[in-house]
Amino acid sequence: MMKKINLAATLLLLIGSVSCAQSPKKPMAQLINDEFKFATDQYQVLAKNIPAGKTPQSFDKGKSINYDIKWWCSGFYSGSLWYIYEQTKDEGIKQEAEAALKTIESNQTYTGNHDLGFMMYCSFGNAYRITGKPEYKAIIQRSAESLATRYRPAVKSIQSWNKSKLWECPVIIDNMMNLEMMNWVSDNGGNPKYKEIAITHANTTIKNHFRPDFSSYHVVDYNPQTGEVIRKATWQGAANCSAWSRGQGWALYGYTMMYRFTKDEAYLKQAKGIAHFILNHPNLPADKIPFWDFDAQGIPFAKRDASAGALMASALLELAQYTKGNEKTEFKSAAETMIYSLSGSAYHAKLGENGGFLLMHSTGAYPLNSEIDVPLIYADYYYLEALARYKKWYL
Repeated sequence: MMKKINLAATLLLLIGSVSCAQSPKKPMAQLINDEFKFATDQYQVLAKNIPAGKTPQSFDKGKSINYDIKWWCSGFYSGSLWYIYEQTKDEGIKQEAEAALKTIESNQTYTGNHDLGFMMYCSFGNAYRITGKPEYKAIIQRSAESLATRYRPAVKSIQSWNKSKLWECPVIIDNMMNLEMMNWVSDNGGNPKYKEIAITHANTTIKNHFRPDFSSYHVVDYNPQTGEVIRKATWQGAANCSAWSRGQGWALYGYTMMYRFTKDEAYLKQAKGIAHFILNHPNLPADKIPFWDFDAQGIPFAKRDASAGALMASALLELAQYTKGNEKTEFKSAAETMIYSLSGSAYHAKLGENGGFLLMHSTGAYPLNSEIDVPLIYADYYYLEALARYKKWYL
């Protein structure tokens, strides 16, 4: 009986490769153009479901889910729109992107958590890159100033969440993503202290967040007075000792980005180590869209996380830019597989469905019974970013 169960599990784990083999692949250039055209049409559906003053998050049980602008995901909608506009030059998309920026503009002075990079750089960063408007740059600079208030010198890190009954000074692996804004501001006329903070935070994270196999803990809680580690734990992963999939993606993207800004070989080594952990993990399915945790209970029946796959694809495409030979081929090829998987019927919405979101089957916080097997705005964002990066670097 056990052999039959194991055989069934193996077959399910391989199903991604079977379905891919049966479907002829579009040339990547055609796929990318088709996807941005689809996104233009699909996001017109999404835009109709957003109340004034809110930002879109998900769609579940036939209802659109929108959150307050202080929610950490509030910058992804406008950022996605800017990626679409950059490729299509659709004026309606541009107008919606500008309106979405206006909605979240006041976040530039927010200091309630560490997510200013997600909120303000994914949005205003892309807007400034594409338009060059000086008012956008000023908002990014002000946002970096706000984020810097959460730096804790004793810990040598930016504090992620505020003190609570559970945590003293928690730092989560997601925080690596917010360092991009800090680096960029310092490199573009802002205070050099922001980049110094980013480098110090990245070094502390290498020291305390990672296991010998390059997998990452989700949360490290520190003593804010001494900087000593209190405990290493999880909030969204399967267990304190597990490898929460999106967390591994944040780490991969974060250290690849840190190498871009510093050219410090330690960051490149870290990024490559994380990439090899992900791509060589026995629980990574053949379609390379991970389960929500690499150690999730019930694999291969566990839920997938398309957002982690999109994030990893985008990161791997950049990492391939900094590597050579077999590693470069491995990282680029894996990203291609992820993109093709996400663009296929298993994860990709049909026009007019899915609440206007592009991708299905993401997992937000499984242990909290939150956002399970639903579309998520940041899955769309990193998918669009991966498509744009592929077109820029490989076509």
